[in-house]
Amino acid sequence: MDSKRIEELLEKYWSAETSLTEEQELRYFFQNDRVPEHLKEVATLFNYFGNEKTRVLEGNFEIDVTKKTTQRHGGKVVAMKDWFSIAKIAAGVVVIVAAVYLIGREVRNSSPAEIADTESDPKLAFEETKKALLMISKNFQKAQREASKINLLNEAEKKIERKEENENDSKVNI
Repeated sequence: MDSKRIEELLEKYWSAETSLTEEQELRYFFQNDRVPEHLKEVATLFNYFGNEKTRVLEGNFEIDVTKKTTQRHGGKVVAMKDWFSIAKIAAGVVVIVAAVYLIGREVRNSSPAEIADTESDPKLAFEETKKALLMISKNFQKAQREASKINLLNEAEKKIERKEENENDSKVNI
């Protein structure tokens, strides 16, 4: 086979553009002993691939690999369920912190920054304050009148209780 053709096929091979038949052609070429000197390294690579294809694993290969992977070579055994518990707690804390932050931000955005003055004239503001205080005073007086009615009821109840006690005492003395 022409070495120029082989070099073209190798270029395609290294670019991963060869077909299966072209790769078979390369394998066949490198199996011969008549490989040019400058392609000897490539021949060893193709021979290695060919040898590995024919290689067969031993019957207990999987068992040996499993044993080797499960053997401990020192170190500390860490249970992953402890890490999962810590991760769950950390996630809960992150959710709570995020919720508090977002709710706080929403409250700050929805409430006014400060209470603004409603009156620009101080005399007018004083008059409005007087009206508000008079209204509170009137309502307070109404509340006192109602509370005195409750006191009258309490006093009447006490008189009735005393009268009943006196009648009971007089019955006991007879």
